[in-house]
Amino acid sequence: MTKAAGRVIPFRASNDRRLRGFDVNQAPFIVAWEITRACAFACLHCRAEAQPKRHPLELSAEEAMDVVDQLKETGDPILVITGGDPLMRPDVYDIIAYATSVGLRTSLTPTATALVTPKSLALARDAGARRIAISLDGPDPAVHDRFRGFAGSFERTMQIMADVRDAGLPLQINTTVSRHNVSVLGLMPDIVARTGAVQWSVFFLVPTGRGRAEDMVSPAEHERLYNWLYDLSRDATFDIKATAAPAYRRVAIQRAREEGGSGPVAGAGYRFEDGLDRPVVSINDGKGFAFISHTGDVYPSGFLPIKAGNIRERTFSQIYRFSPLFQILRDPIFLGGKCGDCEFVRVCGGSRARAYGVTGDFLVADPSCVYQPKGVRSRPTPASPPA
Repeated sequence: MTKAAGRVIPFRASNDRRLRGFDVNQAPFIVAWEITRACAFACLHCRAEAQPKRHPLELSAEEAMDVVDQLKETGDPILVITGGDPLMRPDVYDIIAYATSVGLRTSLTPTATALVTPKSLALARDAGARRIAISLDGPDPAVHDRFRGFAGSFERTMQIMADVRDAGLPLQINTTVSRHNVSVLGLMPDIVARTGAVQWSVFFLVPTGRGRAEDMVSPAEHERLYNWLYDLSRDATFDIKATAAPAYRRVAIQRAREEGGSGPVAGAGYRFEDGLDRPVVSINDGKGFAFISHTGDVYPSGFLPIKAGNIRERTFSQIYRFSPLFQILRDPIFLGGKCGDCEFVRVCGGSRARAYGVTGDFLVADPSCVYQPKGVRSRPTPASPPA
């Protein structure tokens, strides 16, 4: 069981009614939309390799509203407005308001710059933002400021988190795990708890953008941290989500079964009191998740930089449902190595982004996973990949 926002929530079995009624082949659960790549920071691990100024080919205000319409046509995905720094777009509040008006549950992930003020947070709240996510990559200025590339960013981040709370908005804290902060990660939960955050989202570094493979923690360290997070989730007053780490689901299943859980577990399902319910089905790159860039390119995730199409040329639903890349990623039959043979393939599948970032092949085994499957999985020979 996990504890979320003060309530104990069981792992959900695979016959959950929400799971039965949803098809990841037709629509994503979550869409992250990089509305701009502009950002004043130069973070050490930045996926976007953000730049100081907005790109001249960035989607226009009219095109942005059309993106919202296209997302709504696919169903009811959670929409994460991100960047760069999304506050670098003056129309960010209009985008949030329109997304909210059509029924999309929308969160905002600003960079901790001078643009984040009590006034801007109030504007985001009034526009309908369900949650604000702020990055905190260390328990003190020495670690966090090195990540962010600016002295003073730790103190500013702490003030912003207090301002989020004062604005009456649910706070999510994002932390990227790398060799630079793994030794002090154990100090983070107390800080997260003191801020009143509803979720701690722990990102495991993927080598893309400015992130480098040599900055990843070892496979053994991944496994240790998954177990640590599982133990922490038992008593934490906030939800814990391992991001870019699908193997955490395998660890959660193994631990739950060791503790007497019965039946198949579809995933470590999370539920939040602010209305951002998370799915119980296993989400992975291109499978229940999609990413839209500032210029309209559509990717399986922000960490897997292989373009599937552009919404200026095809609709989002056409790209998500029918692009060969997304179709391959949603079918475990195409996975190679031990990921393809693993009995946990349907609830994990390995990080396709990390496989690509380390080896250049998104279908090979996740290089961060230590688990050895119990045997070779019986599966048919795959047909030719979709053309």
